[in-house]
Amino acid sequence: MHLILKFHRLSTWFDKRGLTFLALVIYKISRVIFSCDIKFTVKIGDDVKFYHNALGVVIHPRSEIGAGTSIYQNVTLGGNSKEKSKNGPPIIGNNVVIGAGAVILGPVYIGDNAKIGANSVVITDVPSGCTAVGVPAKII
Repeated sequence: MHLILKFHRLSTWFDKRGLTFLALVIYKISRVIFSCDIKFTVKIGDDVKFYHNALGVVIHPRSEIGAGTSIYQNVTLGGNSKEKSKNGPPIIGNNVVIGAGAVILGPVYIGDNAKIGANSVVITDVPSGCTAVGVPAKII
């Protein structure tokens, strides 16, 4: 398991036991050490791989990442609206590959076994088994 995931799991463990202050301390320490922003409220499945120690990765606090997913450096999973009602998190399925520098915005769903190309900007759902590339991302 990657060290960043150990920090994440530890901070989540503290948060679930009502020790939110300790969870925040561990989150802040991991943010400084790894130069990434993965809050303890993010749901991360088993066997998720963060390449290059998750350098530059920013993940929406309510995002969900499925098991077996691979995330490269400088990936952003974020909301796309200032209105809270429309600012949902991305939901990532199982065994997804997200290339370096990709941006996935809004309440979108990335299906199982999908691939997101490097530096792509995803603003719509990507079905299972598809590959999305470009700005804005299109299914190829």
